Amino acid sequence: MVNNTITSIKTVKERLRVKKPWDTIIIFVLNVLIAIPLFIIVHQNLIDPEWPFHFDRVLIFIGIIAIIQLLLQLMRSIIIICIFFYLIFLIYGSVFGNYGFGAVFEDYRSMMYSMADDPYPQDLIISKLLPFPNKSKVINAINFENPNVRNFAIMATTKRFRNVQGFREYRQIIQCFAVFEEINSQWNYVNDPKGREYIAKASETVFSLSGDCDDHAIFMAACIRAIGGTPRLIHTKGHIYPEILIGNKSDLEAINYLIKKELFVKQSKNKEIHYHIDERGQIWLNLDYTAKYPGGPFMSEEILGALTLQ
Repeated sequence: MVNNTITSIKTVKERLRVKKPWDTIIIFVLNVLIAIPLFIIVHQNLIDPEWPFHFDRVLIFIGIIAIIQLLLQLMRSIIIICIFFYLIFLIYGSVFGNYGFGAVFEDYRSMMYSMADDPYPQDLIISKLLPFPNKSKVINAINFENPNVRNFAIMATTKRFRNVQGFREYRQIIQCFAVFEEINSQWNYVNDPKGREYIAKASETVFSLSGDCDDHAIFMAACIRAIGGTPRLIHTKGHIYPEILIGNKSDLEAINYLIKKELFVKQSKNKEIHYHIDERGQIWLNLDYTAKYPGGPFMSEEILGALTLQ
């Protein structure tokens, strides 16, 4: 039995073996993809001795390439097999509209762009690697296509801020703010059952407008997405809260005026608008249940993970 298993494993490895020189080429390409972000981290964290032609940085990059190449060569068989299955995953994602080749390229490109301008580029990689708690359950709970969820969101848009004039290009954002106001003005915070993490679907929460922070974040995200907005969930230590994409810095100026002069005048009087800027330069406003207006104060500044819903 054991011999048959070993033979089967060897057969699979033999079939997945890439012929020379393609195995070396694949390993080198992977090396470069790993070396570039590592070099950016080293470059940002080392003092520049100001050598002519930045020769010190050339030597550092060559050294990183050499070390990674050695490590990858030692794990060649395992890495080739992993790449093979990863390509199958990306092909499946590309065909069925999930996470595919295009998404990988865009994520890698945006990460490189952000790391180049960030004084602490390693933090970006760490944030990408850290898992979002109960990710699959949370995504499943944001059932924005449920009729009750969409009807609630539509009701909010007809009930609040319907008569605001002169901001046609921000109509969708205004409607999302109406959803925010409708939810947060009625939200009833209720803890999960003792010793258990209970994740309520949006279609369940719509009838009670009650729950803990993750229930609120899920419901807010579902309602915003149901009317065309782009939400994301932010994970901090012991807390999850929703944010909404409002655009770039020029959009922020208009949104800031809307919040303070038109929609949430009393709630935001003499107060700051709190937001995050992602690696693409896009601005996200805080919509936590503790906020009295979009962009209200954060409960926690630390970001351990983000789940964007598009």
